[in-house]
Amino acid sequence: MIEVENKSKYFERSTILHDVSFSLQEGEILGLLGPNGAGKTTLMRIINRIITQDKGHVLFEGNLLKEKHLAEIGYLPEERGLYQTMTVEKQMLYLARLRGLSNVDAKYQLNHWLDKFDIQAWRKKRIEELSKGMAQKVQFICTVLHNPKILILDEPFSGFDPINIDLIRKELLSLKEKGHSIIISTHNMNSVEEICDRAVLMNKGEKLLEGKVQALREQNKEGLYKISFQGNMLGFTNALWTGFEIVEKEAHEEDKFTVYLKMRNDNELNDLLTTVIDHVKINSVETVLPSMEKVFVNTINAQKTLVHE
Repeated sequence: MIEVENKSKYFERSTILHDVSFSLQEGEILGLLGPNGAGKTTLMRIINRIITQDKGHVLFEGNLLKEKHLAEIGYLPEERGLYQTMTVEKQMLYLARLRGLSNVDAKYQLNHWLDKFDIQAWRKKRIEELSKGMAQKVQFICTVLHNPKILILDEPFSGFDPINIDLIRKELLSLKEKGHSIIISTHNMNSVEEICDRAVLMNKGEKLLEGKVQALREQNKEGLYKISFQGNMLGFTNALWTGFEIVEKEAHEEDKFTVYLKMRNDNELNDLLTTVIDHVKINSVETVLPSMEKVFVNTINAQKTLVHE
């Protein structure tokens, strides 16, 4: 749906983006991750033709992205912009018409989304009367009102409480199932793991990683295992001796425990099982994958180490 190829942007002597390339597939949610100043917002603005690039180009369904394609894109900027004195209804209709909807279609979509979010009672309220969370919800609806093929969302969960975060998350998954393609820039790493198919990790204007979320977690695993067993904790610990390191342990009812541990001295899972099998009854063993937040932090720290070296 979208291909970003060798995108670069410079402001005076500063490099904001350097040779960034990635793709967005049909019916996919892509997480665009990076610390503040990574260049994520600049990249989103370039795709939406708000600012121009100094190098590279963007393809929309295989063709160079042009002004006419913007009607197929819904953009939610990080800096929310609604007209404070407009009513919710007029604001939504105005933006829908700007995106090419007829007055009839705009009103139909307006009613559909007000019903869907159970906010019909808001339609005559002025934007200035809304709380931050309410205004966020209105802006999200304005972004999807014209049924765009592609959504580009900059921090879409910002300002929402957990209930509304869950509401937006479910709506994004529903849109994905209908074939929409979505780019999300977010600091909410839990949401990345729950809804994103792939992720692009950026720092200081460069792309560091791109791949499926599960694969990125697999590639960054740290040899941590979770073992649940029944038996004596002291016996389990003594059996490990020096070949394994217990990182954390949890006691449950009676003689049931869960232990998180790392291998030492090139030991593998089979070595661990052989070591403890005669001392406790093992209920389950699983590899613990790092969270995307951990992948994020480790990748940034590794880049800093390379720069210093």
